[in-house]
Amino acid sequence: MAAAAETHVFLEVRRRLQRALLILGEPKEGGMPVDISITPSSLQMKTPEGCTEVWLPAEVRLVPSSSRGLQYVAGDGLHLRLQAQAEFSTKLISMFNQSSHARGCCTFYCQSCGEVIIRERKLLRVLPLPTENWGALVGEWCCHPDPFANKPLYPRENDCFIGDSFFLVNLRNDLWQPRPQLAPVETQCLSSENHFKLKPKANTKVICKRCKVMVGETMSSETIKFYMTEMIIQPSERNFPIIPRSQFVQSVIAHCLMELSSARSTFRFIIQGHDGKTYILLWLLNSDSLVIESLGNSKSVKKFPLLEDISKADFGCAWNAVKVLYQPCIKNRNETLASSWESDISVHSLTLPSATCLELLLILSRNTAMLPPSLRSMNSFQGLTPTENSQEESSLETYIQLRDEEFPQP
Repeated sequence: MAAAAETHVFLEVRRRLQRALLILGEPKEGGMPVDISITPSSLQMKTPEGCTEVWLPAEVRLVPSSSRGLQYVAGDGLHLRLQAQAEFSTKLISMFNQSSHARGCCTFYCQSCGEVIIRERKLLRVLPLPTENWGALVGEWCCHPDPFANKPLYPRENDCFIGDSFFLVNLRNDLWQPRPQLAPVETQCLSSENHFKLKPKANTKVICKRCKVMVGETMSSETIKFYMTEMIIQPSERNFPIIPRSQFVQSVIAHCLMELSSARSTFRFIIQGHDGKTYILLWLLNSDSLVIESLGNSKSVKKFPLLEDISKADFGCAWNAVKVLYQPCIKNRNETLASSWESDISVHSLTLPSATCLELLLILSRNTAMLPPSLRSMNSFQGLTPTENSQEESSLETYIQLRDEEFPQP
């Protein structure tokens, strides 16, 4: 049974296209006959040593008669394409549930350690910040000087403003104070992307007093910017949900990419640190993937992998995911490409704490390493942007998790 049990099964289902790519990995040593059976709800691999069966999530059904394009790829194994029937919802889950949080008190937690940052805050208004060109629009429509020129857009008491990757919260009446405590600094409103420029430059970090992780920045004496990747906001009556750090970061970034691509029709993103440095270039390929894997001696798809325990994973997993290409920009890599993206108005920037940018880069690289070799890279970005140098290194391809939910079994 060992040879059958060691077969690595990888299945990507594209919900919009109703298509699936199935990859059956090679046995580790010495080939032996394998009898592959595909049913609408499962995959079965039989060898003289035994049998392994992988059950699909209840919402996914394959069409065995549509199988085509069977080919052997060295290093991967057998590739097969076929039709799939999968439920698909175009409704996006907002990073901040405006209706539920605005109806009652909510508590802000540090996601890394669970420390309470703001306790039982009543939010009467939860509003999105305007897009980056809002100032130009005001200038076009107003017949008098812009009343908002050079004025910061800050929330009032009991308000919360939502940016692309952060929340702005007014802490006028809160006893909690960020560490270190800072004097007010002069600010200038720029856009909803790099929303505020500090003059003079000051240390404005907001640090969790328990785990010392940076959770946000001070924008004024009353306003704090909290990053979505560092905070969990829950109604006060609920318990703090324990979510693995890597899983949470993936889910937040995936939702940000989906919402921004849907609202602004942009698919290229620059991941910048709060220090202004560019860490990662991301190209969103698709957001309708369902990825199913069977690792080791898995008998069925049961749960998600935890990145922290990936080396020990011996179970099957299934998750909704977005598929991206990425290029690292640390240690002076891809400087020319990064410069061209930074000057391109069609590219959108997301700002995160610098430590989280490095954490995300590690997540992307480890996710890529888990894919079949043929899916780990594509042509360089120059294939999609003709102005780029043909010597740019190949872009890396991976999936990042979209939601932290388990799929029901049949």
